[in-house]
Amino acid sequence: MAPPNSPAPPRPIFTRAARPSPPSAAAPPKRQPRISTMPNSNANSPPLLREAALRRAIRTSLTAFATLALAAEGHRPAAHHRLILAELEALARGENDRLMLLLPPGSAKSTYASVVFPAWWLAHNPRANIIAASHTAALAQHFGRRARNLAREHQRRLGFALAHDQRAATDWMTTTGGSYYAVGVRGPITGRRADLILIDDPVKSHAEADSPAARAHLWQWYQSDLVSRLKPGGKIVLIMTRWHEDDLGGRLIAEASLGGDRWRVLRLPALAESNDPLGRAPGAALWPEWENAEAIARKRRIVGERAFAALYQQQPRPAEGLLFRPETITRLDAAPAQYRARVRAWDLAATEARPGHDPDWTVGLRLLKDDAGRFIIDDVVRLRGGPHEVEQAIFSCAARDGRETTILLPQDPGQAGRAQISYLTRKLAGYHVIASPETGAKTTRAAPVASQAQAGNLAIVNAPFLRPLLEELRDFPAGSKDDQVDALSRAFAHLASAPEPARQINLPLLSR
Repeated sequence: MAPPNSPAPPRPIFTRAARPSPPSAAAPPKRQPRISTMPNSNANSPPLLREAALRRAIRTSLTAFATLALAAEGHRPAAHHRLILAELEALARGENDRLMLLLPPGSAKSTYASVVFPAWWLAHNPRANIIAASHTAALAQHFGRRARNLAREHQRRLGFALAHDQRAATDWMTTTGGSYYAVGVRGPITGRRADLILIDDPVKSHAEADSPAARAHLWQWYQSDLVSRLKPGGKIVLIMTRWHEDDLGGRLIAEASLGGDRWRVLRLPALAESNDPLGRAPGAALWPEWENAEAIARKRRIVGERAFAALYQQQPRPAEGLLFRPETITRLDAAPAQYRARVRAWDLAATEARPGHDPDWTVGLRLLKDDAGRFIIDDVVRLRGGPHEVEQAIFSCAARDGRETTILLPQDPGQAGRAQISYLTRKLAGYHVIASPETGAKTTRAAPVASQAQAGNLAIVNAPFLRPLLEELRDFPAGSKDDQVDALSRAFAHLASAPEPARQINLPLLSR
């Protein structure tokens, strides 16, 4: 028995009348009564036929529902909105389960993906659970309220109603067993489960995007808290404007290239580029009815090139004025078999990682100089551990690199530093070990190799160490860590100053 004051279950949207038997030739056919699903109505009336057709349309087409739902607000889906809706429909059909929508601010991406889509999804998945997350609880509540109001306004057409006792903007349920829960990033979601996760604008500012700690916290929350709430076969939609190369969207794309979740990515820049998904000519505006190319160009002059590339073109790039430009560094599939010289330079730390603490890394970076004079990073070892683990890493790399690879160690000032180097050198008997103190500012030591990178004379082998190394190079000297940069500076200084190997000369031939 239904609980008191609970709404009546929704009526079926459309019922097909039974087909009559073929009439006989002897008697005229009797008129068959039409079966109506609407109370006190005449199904022959044009308005009711139109309503039935409308219900069928919005239940089968997200675009039809969006057009109807937003008409009262004066909105009509533009070309890029229709493409967004088509991608969301494909996700609902099961063609993919990870969708990333990357669009500039003001493109109404949230209206279609975070407001219209949840109500339509619940019509197709009556018992589904949705978790919607945004950078703050206030923004999540805003989207939740709009989605709830839209579902309530069109509940008869969608085939469900809001449960009487569960109608809060951030936490509402339907009479068919579906639910919607809105939460801010890093907010409480323990005990919740989701068939669909919507992440809309997880980054709230450029300052937050530029903070390595904030990016790390967001990534940890996504990995540990949010994804663990997803049911088997569940789907995730990320709706965002790009802020930084290592923001959530950038990191997910990078992880996909290393074998992580495969994402369907729809990137729609404010000004079209070549091979535009909408077929626009290069330079054409995304939504000219709302903001034309001239208005976008004016914003470009105001915000600057770096912010425009990220926010409006969805192509973040390093801050101007930083020392290294990752895009100038060549990527190689493998290091050359022949080279002039090779070194492994170390930057030492001896602090173990523990909760709430972010210690420096011990880094051993291997750099070689090839026959063309190019410098190539072909291996990076990085660890956080105590003195014993650091020593074992040095010895292990030495054995793996071979005796032809010079080992470069930093020597701390004072008696303790000299004692450490004396101990390590004895343990590395048979290897060429060079120890020297660090002198000068970090940026001064890194400037020579940064110049080689700018000139295209530095390359890195594609390997798992590639992304963290490029991130540190990109953020140096403003980043939180510089251990890999210090090791690279030491390695380059040695190779650049080492004398060239003597050329072999055929004396009998020259003496003729």
